[in-house]
Amino acid sequence: MEKFGKSQPVRRIEDQRFLIGQGQYIDDVIPEKTLFAAFFRSPVAHAQIAALNLDAAREADGVRLVMTLDDLADAGIDTVLNATTVRNRDGSHAAAPDRHILAKDRVRFVGEPVAVVIADTLTQARDAVELIWMETDDLPAKLDVDTGGEVLHPEAPDNRAFDWELGDETATEAAFQVAAHTVSLNVQDNRIIIASIEPRGCQAIWSDGRLHFAYGGQGVWAMRAQLAQKLRLEPELIRVTTPDVGGGFGMKVMPYPEYFCVAVAAMKLSQPVHWMSDRSEAMLSDHHARDLTSLAELAFDENHKITAYRVHSKVNLGAYNSHFGQAIQTDLFSKVLMGVYDVQTTYLRAEGFYTTTTQVDAYRGAGRPEAIYVLERAIDRAARELGVDPWELRRKNFIRPESFPYKTSTGEIYDVGDFDMVLTRADEQTQGFAARKAADAERGLIRGQGLCYYIESILGAPSENAKIEFSEDGTVALCVGTQSNGQGHETAYAQFLSDQTGVPVDRISIVQGDSDRLAHGGGTGGSRSVTVQSTATLATIDVMIAAFTPYLADKMGVEEADVTFDHETFRAPGSNLTPTLTEAADMARADGRTDLLLHESRANLDARSYPNGAHVAEVVIDPCTGETRVDRYTVVDDFGNLINPMLAEGQVHGGVVQGIGQALSEHVVHDAQGQLLTASLMDYALPRAAEIPMIKFTSASVPSTSNPMGMKGCGEAGTVGALAAVANAVQDALWDHGVRQADMPFTPHRVWELLTHVSVAAE
Repeated sequence: MEKFGKSQPVRRIEDQRFLIGQGQYIDDVIPEKTLFAAFFRSPVAHAQIAALNLDAAREADGVRLVMTLDDLADAGIDTVLNATTVRNRDGSHAAAPDRHILAKDRVRFVGEPVAVVIADTLTQARDAVELIWMETDDLPAKLDVDTGGEVLHPEAPDNRAFDWELGDETATEAAFQVAAHTVSLNVQDNRIIIASIEPRGCQAIWSDGRLHFAYGGQGVWAMRAQLAQKLRLEPELIRVTTPDVGGGFGMKVMPYPEYFCVAVAAMKLSQPVHWMSDRSEAMLSDHHARDLTSLAELAFDENHKITAYRVHSKVNLGAYNSHFGQAIQTDLFSKVLMGVYDVQTTYLRAEGFYTTTTQVDAYRGAGRPEAIYVLERAIDRAARELGVDPWELRRKNFIRPESFPYKTSTGEIYDVGDFDMVLTRADEQTQGFAARKAADAERGLIRGQGLCYYIESILGAPSENAKIEFSEDGTVALCVGTQSNGQGHETAYAQFLSDQTGVPVDRISIVQGDSDRLAHGGGTGGSRSVTVQSTATLATIDVMIAAFTPYLADKMGVEEADVTFDHETFRAPGSNLTPTLTEAADMARADGRTDLLLHESRANLDARSYPNGAHVAEVVIDPCTGETRVDRYTVVDDFGNLINPMLAEGQVHGGVVQGIGQALSEHVVHDAQGQLLTASLMDYALPRAAEIPMIKFTSASVPSTSNPMGMKGCGEAGTVGALAAVANAVQDALWDHGVRQADMPFTPHRVWELLTHVSVAAE
C-alpha cells in the first residue's frame, strides 16, 4: 500500500456548509434556558483593590449569580492558572507568581477579570456589570522591558521573570574575538493582537452529575484535564466538545479564566451558561503576541563564513506568566536559532519581564517566527556591511545536503534538506527586479527586494489517536484527535483515508472535538495536525486490515497469509472474492461480527519534520507619503510530500498575510497609564485584501524521513518567512536613501519620518 497521498488538489469539503451559512459555532449552538455571562474587568492597568461593591449588580433584574475570586474559592476549586516556567542561567527557578482566575486584591492590566455576572439575558448581564463599583488605589504602570519601576509581583522584585541561556557563552565570545568581521543589529519585534475572526467563547451544562463544556478551541483533551484539575472532578465526569472554530492561530490552545468561571456557574445554578467575547473585550483579554527586542551578532571569517552567532533578547511577558509564555522566546526560539546555516558556535540569552499589559503567548509559529526574523534581519545586514550579495552569503553558509541528518548547535536533528535547490528556484522566479526598480524610480517611487530563508521545527504532542467506525448506511466515520480551526482538516483527512482504503471521499465523515468519541488526542498546534494525524490514521488502517484478514481468509477458503489488501480491495490467489472495505464491513455486520466495525490505534512520531523555504518580497514606497505596499510576493517551500497542494497553498497564503499585517500595519499601542489605545478594529490595522498582492507559491519537495508519508507541516510556515522578507525589502528600499535602522511596523507615518529625518540630517 502506498504510504502517502496522491497530492491531488481536492476542493474543500467543508466549504459547502461554511459558504451558505450552515457552520455551527459556539454562538450557534446555545441550548434552551441558557443563562449568559458577562465580566467586570479592570478599567486601570495597575492598582490595589480598595473596595468592591457588588450589591447593586446582585439585585439587578434577571441576575442569577455574581462571583468574585472568594466565591470561586468557596466553591472549592483551584483558582490558580497553570503556566510553564523555565530555569535561570544560574540554575534557579524562574519567577512563578500566582495568576488567579479572577483578580485577587490587585489588578495588573486593563481588562483583567475581577468579577462575573450570570443573568437571564446577555443584556441583563452586561447592564449588571455596569452597576459594579470598584474603588482602587492606583499604582504606576510599567510598560518597559527592563528591571526597575513599580514592582508587579513580590516573586520578581526587579520585575524580571527569568534570565535564561542556551549555548556556550565563553566559546562564542572567543570566536568573536578572533573573527575577521563582526556585525550587530538591534531588532524590534512589535506586539500584535491575534484577532481571530471568531472571538473566544464557551458554554457549560451541568446535568446528572456530569459537566458538558463546549468551547471554541484547539483541542478538547487538554481542556478536559484542566477542568478536572481546577474543578476537582474526575475526568470521566467531564465531556468537552468543540464545534466549528473561526480561527485559532495558537491563541485558543490554552485555558482562560472565563472558561472556569462559566463552568462553576453552570454547576452552581444547574442551568446552561454561555459566554461569548465581543471584539474589544477580546483585544483586551486574549493573549497578545511577539513583543521582544533582540541584539543579534554574527562573526565571520575572512571568506565570509559565519563562525559564531549570539542573541540577547528582552521579552515582554505581560502582567503574568501565561500558559506557554516563558517557553516561547527561550526553548521554542532556540529550536531554529541558527536557521539553515552550518554554524555550531552559538549562544542565546533571553530575559523576560513583567509589565502592566495583557499576557503574551503562542501565535502562529510561537518562537520560530521570532527567531527567524532576528536571524534573517541580521544576515541581510551582514551582507550590506560586508558588501556581498545577500543571496550568495546565504548560499555560502547553507548546511549542505550531504550533511544530513544534521545536529544543530541547540540539539535539533534536521532530517533532510536541499536549501540551495529551493533558493535557486526562488531566484529563477524573481528575475527582473533591477528593471522594475528602475521603472519605479522614474516615477519617483522606491522599490526594494527582501529575501528570507526560513526553517521551522514542527512541534506539539508527538502522539495521536484515530478511530475508524463503519455505519449501517455504508458511511465511514474517522474520529481524530486534532481540531480544525479553518485549515481544511475534513478534506485532508477524508482524502487521505480514501486514498489508503478506497472508501469514496463522499462516504467519509470526520468526527473531531469530542472527548467522548475518542479517548485521547493532542489537539491542533505547532503545524502538527496533518502529519501526526495521518500517521495515526495509517496505523489504524493497518490494525483494521489485520483484523479483517483472518475473517476474510475464512470466507475465501484460503490461508491468512494469502490475503492481501491492495488497489482498494482484498484479494487472495484461488478466490473470486474481491471485497472492498465497505463490502467487507457489510459482510461482517451480517455475520454479527460487530468487533470488525470499529478500529482504533495510537501512533507516535519519534522525530520532528522541518519545513523550510525561501520568501522573496518586493515593496514599493512613495517617499512623499511613506505609503508602503507589497507589490510582489514569491514563496518556494519544501513541505515534503503534499496530500493536498491546494490546502497547503492556502495555509501559506494565510500565513504570509499575517506576516505582512505585522510588518506593515499591526501594532499594539498603550498610553503612559497602560490603557490600550488599539482596542478596536477602528484603531488596530489588520491587513485588507486590497493591500495584499497575488502570492506565488511553488513546492520544491525533499520528502521527510521522520514520518511514513514524507510530509512536513505547513500551517505556520508562511508567517515564519514573511516577517523578515517584508522587513528586508523595506530596509533594501530605504538603504540607498540613508536609512540604516528600519523596524516594524512600516506604517506610512513611520516610513515618512525615517526618510524625512535622514533628509534633514543630510542638510
